[in-house]
Amino acid sequence: MAAAISSSEEAQLAQTIEMFEVITQSQPQDYQSLEILKEAYAKLGRENDVIKTSKRIAQAYVSMGQLSSAILEYESILQRYPDDPDVLAALGEIESKANSLGSQPSLGEATEIKGKDHTTHTAKKKSRTASSETDDGKQAMQKIFVDSKVIPATAFDQCWVTADLNATPTKPVEPFVQVLAEKGFNPLDKSLRLISEKSRLGYLPLEKYDIDVELGRSYPAEVCYRWFILPFDRMSKSILVATCNPFNRLAIADLEEVLKLRLILFLSTPNDITKALKKVFR
Repeated sequence: MAAAISSSEEAQLAQTIEMFEVITQSQPQDYQSLEILKEAYAKLGRENDVIKTSKRIAQAYVSMGQLSSAILEYESILQRYPDDPDVLAALGEIESKANSLGSQPSLGEATEIKGKDHTTHTAKKKSRTASSETDDGKQAMQKIFVDSKVIPATAFDQCWVTADLNATPTKPVEPFVQVLAEKGFNPLDKSLRLISEKSRLGYLPLEKYDIDVELGRSYPAEVCYRWFILPFDRMSKSILVATCNPFNRLAIADLEEVLKLRLILFLSTPNDITKALKKVFR
């Protein structure tokens, strides 16, 4: 049974559902968006939609080869509906696959960031300058854009800016994909599409989203400016974060210093993120 919620919370959930229904229709494998959609349905007591979305999540896991995750999702449905024929049939199929092939975590699983391992981060923080070329997502971006011959290495070097960790930025630092587009090396929409395909992250039109301004302000402006990243909403124990560089581990570590909650990343355009940052930190 859904807990009592206020009219403003109900309106926010309705807006979240409307937004993420559109996202998941165009990106059916975006299991993170499906999880948010399922949670919003649950808060409104829409049980049938919760189950339908849970099945879509499991199907997304199967399509990405994450069979163990799919089994867990299906089993969560069976705890409430033990005789569901669709789930029983699906489990029979994927359990046989799991037994013969096993299930390895994919890049999509790696991009879901959980608030843990803070001791490790503390140790890393002392040597950030030396490790920044790896931790800020540079190597991952090089593989996407240079190794796959989308742009030459010289173009990458011209556009990539290594953050000055000793400086305090007072405005958003232009992200790599925006500089790349401005210099004419690769169109912005193509760059974001490539990143989405490699990271398996969903795209979210942030401009149309009613962002949680107070949540954003709970994070340091300098962190959001430096890494061009913004926490824009909270769903239960998860923080939704807009970014143009989902491989930036330093940015994630900086955000985790504030709230030890799971971070769910979404891609958005530089223009949308810039407008949101100005709204939050005006």
